[in-house]
Amino acid sequence: MEDQKGREQEPADSLISKDNGIKYWESIDADVNGMLGGFPHISRVDIRASRNFLAKLRIGSKPGLHVVDSALEGGAGIGRVTQGLLLDGIADQVDVIEPIAKFTAGLREKPGVRRIFNMGLQDWQPAEGVQYDLVWIQWCAGHLTDEQLVQFLKRCKSVLRGDRVIVVKENNSTAGEDQFDELDSSVTREDATFRRVFGEAGLRLVQVELQKGMQVGGCSLLPVRMYALKPAQ
Repeated sequence: MEDQKGREQEPADSLISKDNGIKYWESIDADVNGMLGGFPHISRVDIRASRNFLAKLRIGSKPGLHVVDSALEGGAGIGRVTQGLLLDGIADQVDVIEPIAKFTAGLREKPGVRRIFNMGLQDWQPAEGVQYDLVWIQWCAGHLTDEQLVQFLKRCKSVLRGDRVIVVKENNSTAGEDQFDELDSSVTREDATFRRVFGEAGLRLVQVELQKGMQVGGCSLLPVRMYALKPAQ
C-alpha cells in the first residue's frame, strides 16, 4: 500500500518514457485519422482556429497581415499543420521536427519544406545560423517532461528572429492536476503548469485563446488552448 501511495504522488511527467511513446506512434497509421486519434473531422476546425489566432498576431496572407519567411514545426507528424496551415499563406518555408520517419516520408519533396529533423524535441538542436520567425508546437509537448519542455523552449527562443513568436497549442487537463496517459506515455498538463513552464523558459504570454468547436457526437473533447509567447527580455 505504501509503494502504491508513493507512486501516486510522483509528478505525472516523471512517468514519461520516450521509448514507450515512440513505440506507440510507430504503431499508428500515417494519415490524418491516425494523427487525430480517430477524429479526422476536427482538422478543419483546428486549422481554421489556428489561422484566426495567427491573424490576431498580424501573421497571414490577408491585407494588413504579413507572411513570415521561416517557420519551425515541432512534432509535425505527417505534416497536417505544416501543409494545411504554415505553408498555406503563413510561411514561405518550414523546418519540421518529427521522430517517426515514416510520418515525414511524404514531406521530403514538398515545396517549402526545407529541413526535416527525425528526432524527438528533447534531442533537437538548432542548425547553426538558422533563425525562425514563427515556431509552432502542437499536440506533442506532452511527450516531454517539464524540464525537457523548458529546455526545448529555450532552444526555440534562442533562434527566434528579433521579436518573433512561439505558439504552443495543447490539450489542458480538467482533473485539477496534470494527468499521465499510459497509452502513449504522455502528460496532459493543466493551464497553470504550462504557464509555469513558459516562465521558467524565459517566455512571456502575449495572447491566449481557447479553441472552440472541438466536439464529437455532441460531447466536447479536452479543452485546447493556444499560447502565443515571446522572449521575456
